[in-house]
Amino acid sequence: MNLRPEEISSIIRQQIEKYKAEVEVSDVGTVIQVGDGIARVYGLEKCMASELLEFPGGTMGMALNLEEDNIGCVLLGPYTHIKEGDTVKRTGRIISVPVGDALIGRVVNPLGQPIDGLGPINSDKFRPVERIAPGVIERKSVHQPLQTGLKAIDSMIPIGRGQRELILGDRQTGKTAIAVDAIINQKGKDVICIYVAVGQKNSTVANVVQKLKDTGAMEYSIVVSATASDPAPLLFIAPFAGASMGEEFMEQGKHVLIVYDDLSKQASAYRELSLLLRRPPGREAYPGDVFNLHSRLLERACKLSDALGAGSMTALPIIETQAGDVSAYIPTNVISITDGQIYLEPDLFYAGVRPAVNVGISVSRVGGAAQIKAMKQVGGTLRLDLAQYRELAAFAQFGSDLDKATQARLTRGERMVELLKQGQYVPMDVEDQVISIFAGTRGFLDDLPVEQVLPFEDGLIKFIKNNKADVRKELSEKQEITKDLEEKLRAAIKEYKESFVK
Repeated sequence: MNLRPEEISSIIRQQIEKYKAEVEVSDVGTVIQVGDGIARVYGLEKCMASELLEFPGGTMGMALNLEEDNIGCVLLGPYTHIKEGDTVKRTGRIISVPVGDALIGRVVNPLGQPIDGLGPINSDKFRPVERIAPGVIERKSVHQPLQTGLKAIDSMIPIGRGQRELILGDRQTGKTAIAVDAIINQKGKDVICIYVAVGQKNSTVANVVQKLKDTGAMEYSIVVSATASDPAPLLFIAPFAGASMGEEFMEQGKHVLIVYDDLSKQASAYRELSLLLRRPPGREAYPGDVFNLHSRLLERACKLSDALGAGSMTALPIIETQAGDVSAYIPTNVISITDGQIYLEPDLFYAGVRPAVNVGISVSRVGGAAQIKAMKQVGGTLRLDLAQYRELAAFAQFGSDLDKATQARLTRGERMVELLKQGQYVPMDVEDQVISIFAGTRGFLDDLPVEQVLPFEDGLIKFIKNNKADVRKELSEKQEITKDLEEKLRAAIKEYKESFVK
């Protein structure tokens, strides 16, 4: 085989012409220690706080501790294959999640990846999970109601759009039930709902999702799920990821309801991370910035000013108490951040009062401004009446001969407690709630046996819907009870009562 020099030279010339110097510059570091979902990385001098780092095998990490000679990083996925000496790359991106309409109706993990088996989420818009909350000037006071559909809450502890109302109580007292009812009740009210499940069993989250599907609520909801089997970093960022998804809609001028279920598990996950990163522990071994963790999350829920589109994000954080201890560290922290709390009492729950709202401790600090006038008119004295009834009932156990006024108050109180009971997943329209509470506070139930109160209410609402639709329509349009409307309501209730008692 003869090689001709001109051929060789032409090949070399072609190669030289085609040659391009491509240099890939990437900031890389080295793993010096790994274990328990934490990696310490040497190098990466220019790494930012909360930056995403890429580990071998596609596992991502988030930089939390920026120390003098290394970076403390939490791993957001399986880490058993990562070993000392592995290379770590910077991505240059702060941890962010996909946002927008593509997420509605989906179940995602805290990184915005779908876990419902319905295919990929096509969203080209991302938001960082951490963001500074809107300032005082950018906000507006809460003035529109957000109806939960629960008589006990909408009448006595009203919630407004943009409010943060804490739901707290021991385990199994109906905290999630209240939040899910509130989501179901937003059907047709143009509110986008986000349910963030933190540290719960997979089966519990699946049940909630199924219930939302059955009631048609999944059509306007997003579920962000970080279950008990997920690593602690995912439990820690889940509420922030949900808040970022909600902010996207809020800034478009829409209304959002977000439920964090629950923040005590997020605090525990954050404590775990902090201790593993060797941050100094404080009270109950929580890190010193656990208050800041919850305040920077909950401050992001607000009612925006008209200049910014008047959108709102209402937050319902949930906290689990231990043996009813409201004064423990995390409960008091969150109580001091929120605009009120709904306290659910185990004793009431087991006595069959559901929702088991303790009227004495529960309060809404700003919701009164958002309540419709009709509800204020019928439920204005309800809190006081029930609190007095509780006190009298405790006192009356010891004495038998009570005067008529006390007996009347006990009779009324007993029937009002019965009237405020409500089944799960059956939220009521606010007009029906007003009619029901009107019948109770105006004494129409006083002569009925207690066990007849709920059947009476059920029948009354159906009767007014079918036979007195004009009364309900007037109430719905005016949203207040005028003298004329009060007469019509009284007449309608009397008419129904005559047929009910027969």
